[in-house]
Amino acid sequence: CFTIKGSCYALTYNTKIDQDNTAALLPNGKLILSVDKDTYEELGLQGRPSQYSGKKVMRYIITIDLTDSSFHPDSKKHNRVLWALKDKKPLEFDFLLAWYNTGAEGSTLMSYFSKNQIQALKPKITFSTLRDLQCPVLQSNELQGKPDESCSTEELFEWLGAVLNQVSLDNKSCSFLSTYCCPQPNTMVEKAFLCTITGFIIPEKIIQLLEQLCCYFGEPKLAYWLTLTVHGFADSPVSWRESEHGFHKGGENLYNFVIFRNLDYWLQMAVGTNDDCPP
Repeated sequence: CFTIKGSCYALTYNTKIDQDNTAALLPNGKLILSVDKDTYEELGLQGRPSQYSGKKVMRYIITIDLTDSSFHPDSKKHNRVLWALKDKKPLEFDFLLAWYNTGAEGSTLMSYFSKNQIQALKPKITFSTLRDLQCPVLQSNELQGKPDESCSTEELFEWLGAVLNQVSLDNKSCSFLSTYCCPQPNTMVEKAFLCTITGFIIPEKIIQLLEQLCCYFGEPKLAYWLTLTVHGFADSPVSWRESEHGFHKGGENLYNFVIFRNLDYWLQMAVGTNDDCPP
């Protein structure tokens, strides 16, 4: 009922995409399983080889559409899948769950899974103030930047990574860690705010956060631009829409909004090697 009455999200927790069986439930009602070769053969459900398996296929992707009209509780298809997952090859996971409901009445996740070990979690939120921060000068209509006038999107993305990882920007010759410096042209900002939210954050909440951030450009207009970076889970079996996701070296899977005072914006998307390009 959660997939019909709202947007339901689920992701296996503490599982490694390149070692373990993993699963994700998407808001469109599709259950995606990424399983090893032995599990796939025992389940007997139709799937496809992982596109990152190499010549010797060791991982398979199974997609089950829970909203399919033929997938009702009394159907052979439903009973076959249930038997495979519960009896033939029982798969047990710890899941992160979220449900976005636009007002429809009904059960909550907590009450529905009350017989299971379920715990309500809140995102972890941290705030910090960055003082005397060198920031690149940006122009919303200049994606490639202009010499002595503005920086490019690539330069901004690299700078942002340095700031979020607390890398020094002063390019000191005695530094053994980094000789990175803020791109030119730049300006010194007396005070900048950094907020980090860690948790299972669904897209509907990110949209709400974006709308709240845009209110910051109301009077008095203190900032020329702001950014919102969203990191996907490194071990999720999917990244963009239903695209298969692999870990490789880091499991990168993120996007970044740069919002300007006039409400123009840039959207930057990045993935690792084992991933399809974003749509």
